[in-house]
Amino acid sequence: MHALETLLVERTERVALITLNRPEKLNALNSTVLRELLQVFLELANAKASERPRVAILTGSGDKAFVAGADIAEMSTMTVAEAKAFSDAGHRLNAVIEEASFPVIAAVNGFALGGGCELALACDFIYASERAKFGQPEVNLGLMPGFGGTQRLARRVGLGAARELIYSGDVINAERALAIGLVNAVVPPAELMPRVREVADKIAAKAPLSVAASKRVILRGCETDLVSGNELEASAFSGLFGSEDQREGTSAFLAKRTATFTGR
Repeated sequence: MHALETLLVERTERVALITLNRPEKLNALNSTVLRELLQVFLELANAKASERPRVAILTGSGDKAFVAGADIAEMSTMTVAEAKAFSDAGHRLNAVIEEASFPVIAAVNGFALGGGCELALACDFIYASERAKFGQPEVNLGLMPGFGGTQRLARRVGLGAARELIYSGDVINAERALAIGLVNAVVPPAELMPRVREVADKIAAKAPLSVAASKRVILRGCETDLVSGNELEASAFSGLFGSEDQREGTSAFLAKRTATFTGR
């Protein structure tokens, strides 16, 4: 891993923790942050299987923000071409996160606004502290979501709720986010990281090929019709029968012991 200016990366054997580390700027996304996040996730995703994490956690430093949004100071002077390049960088990053073979959990400890909400939406699911706030307030700046918010938010919470949030620019609290299905759980601030780590460890103990296949089929299946999605599922399901983990899992079940999965 190369030296990083804006991120902290911690690794255990199975879990990677990536922390955005610009607390003085509420972890706002500028070009450097986008570039470094892309670098980290590409390195994790492209690592050989034995070195790849089974789960990644994405969070923000400090107790005020996950990511308060894109860096408005940087955006304020952008030309049309520069804004397109900035948007493309955000889209590429979020696609890499979304398509990684391992699940990514967003631990939202404060503001997740604009690009921060979009970054969280690219993760497999979101756990939030009671202090978390969510929104797509770009219309207040004469803008609109530019990192996938118009697409992923609608897919996660439905068209009606997505339209309301994007058109109004309203910021909602964690309980409202839970009610509309934007987040999976809301916990007291002190319990956020222990809870997320517990969930990450639980997933990391499962068969990584099975988790990766499930993630891939869910993602691709949401983009197609039910019949095609079921065909994707049947193909992925049967393909797992050629893995060592499938043999280990079924043998362990029959022997009434805990399975040890290797990702092969």
